[in-house]
Amino acid sequence: MYKRIVLIISVILLINITTACDTNKPTRYEAEFLNLFDTATMIVGYTENKNEFESYTQLIYDELKIFHELYDIYNDYDGISNIKTINDNAGIKPIKVDKKIIDLIKYSKDAYALTNGKTNIAMGSVLKIWHDYRTEGINNPLNASLPPVDLLEEAALHTDINNVIVDEENSTVYLSDPEMSLDVGAIAKGYATERVSHIAREKGFVSGLISVGGNVRTLDKKADSNSHWGVGIQNPDKESENQTLRVVNLSDKSLVTSGNYERYYTVDSKKYNHIIDPETLFPAEYFASVTIICEDSGMADALSTAVFTMPLEQGKELIESMPDTVAMWIFNDGSIVYSNDFEKLIKK
Repeated sequence: MYKRIVLIISVILLINITTACDTNKPTRYEAEFLNLFDTATMIVGYTENKNEFESYTQLIYDELKIFHELYDIYNDYDGISNIKTINDNAGIKPIKVDKKIIDLIKYSKDAYALTNGKTNIAMGSVLKIWHDYRTEGINNPLNASLPPVDLLEEAALHTDINNVIVDEENSTVYLSDPEMSLDVGAIAKGYATERVSHIAREKGFVSGLISVGGNVRTLDKKADSNSHWGVGIQNPDKESENQTLRVVNLSDKSLVTSGNYERYYTVDSKKYNHIIDPETLFPAEYFASVTIICEDSGMADALSTAVFTMPLEQGKELIESMPDTVAMWIFNDGSIVYSNDFEKLIKK
């Protein structure tokens, strides 16, 4: 893995080195890896030399890998008790876990309260049904079908977040309902991105951008120009020639978008996305995408999921009640609505 990172850095270094030789300013480097959180991670940064950037890239990779394994709901890892371990022992026994899991669950419970239950990591029983039907529908599109409502309603009886018992003193997590399971997909990438960005900053990575599957966290400004990072917001209409709808100026901010255009399957010519409304138990249909900008990437992740499942006015009320938090809604017809102050961030 390390060799792959170094190779990508070296190639981009050849592109940038011509400008770096003529100034004393830090050089821009980029790296990418593909195997964490089931998505692509991109790192951009300004450092004095390639070796320094390589060390930060390896640090970020190593730290993200820890979070990836701890928050995985599908795979086991030797010597690690992770979210899957907790789910496997629902109704059986408490599981002693790393503090990073305890902290994520506590954070997720706060997000649950803030969003009035719209972001709920205890929805695993419902989300697993949708995951299985979506996977089958993608693999066998001619036989794609929707989950039966009664099956979803039965699963929804096992989504009470109060049954996620955290014992901080003993560092254990216990699911008291044997039929429940955790799914941290609505918050884990953003939360991990935020935590890793702090670790990297503490080690000296002070001018950079980390994108984990589109969960973007910027650190300070660009060191070569003291200008903001320009971050594009994807057009949900993948057939459009204009793939970037807006570019926003960010520094020490996070941007996360939830949309209906990446993970979905089709039943009877209708697309069903992966963002499930806890109230209807079906994919939310209000918008094509919702983009959240705030400082904390974990909160941006949680809010983008929650607001995607809310009517516009309810979502705007929540976003505009929160300091230094803005949102952009793209409707299915392509129309756009901004919360207060969002347009100030748009690059002219």
